Amino acid sequence: MSDKKTLLIEKRNSELFLRPRFSIDLEENSEVIINRFSEAFKKEEISFRGSFVDGHVFISVAKEDEHFWSPQLHLEVLERPGNKSELKGLFGPKPQVWTLFMFIHFVIGISFLGFCVLLYTKLSLKESIIFPLIMMVFLPLFWILLYFLGKIGKDTGKSQMQELHDFMIEYI
Repeated sequence: MSDKKTLLIEKRNSELFLRPRFSIDLEENSEVIINRFSEAFKKEEISFRGSFVDGHVFISVAKEDEHFWSPQLHLEVLERPGNKSELKGLFGPKPQVWTLFMFIHFVIGISFLGFCVLLYTKLSLKESIIFPLIMMVFLPLFWILLYFLGKIGKDTGKSQMQELHDFMIEYI
């Protein structure tokens, strides 16, 4: 870590998002930042796991502290002119959880469109429209429920998000 303390200005998006993003302008080049994280993960007292791909750093909580809603911090370090860099961060669930949620959203969306077509067909044939109508009411409600489940998951992992954020601030 550097001895000089500089003022960090962190730009964040709205708290409404399930996957909060932020960016920080840094006075050092990207290699120095990535090397600092690399050295930090070699220390035994660090309770986080990290992996690196090009200019990306993925930070996760320790296995023993991990639960279904545990967050992951994805950092991208971008080179800027004048030997400076920009750190872009994205908090989110583990990729498996995010993929599951996106798959369920996709299935609900396609099902809703299918029931729209079924409703139109049943209306055209002058048949009972009760089932497609019920499904067209139920699916958006289920979609809203998924949103709130995601918010509950985000709130469950909020303390771990703060720990990941504090760890990141310590080593940039």
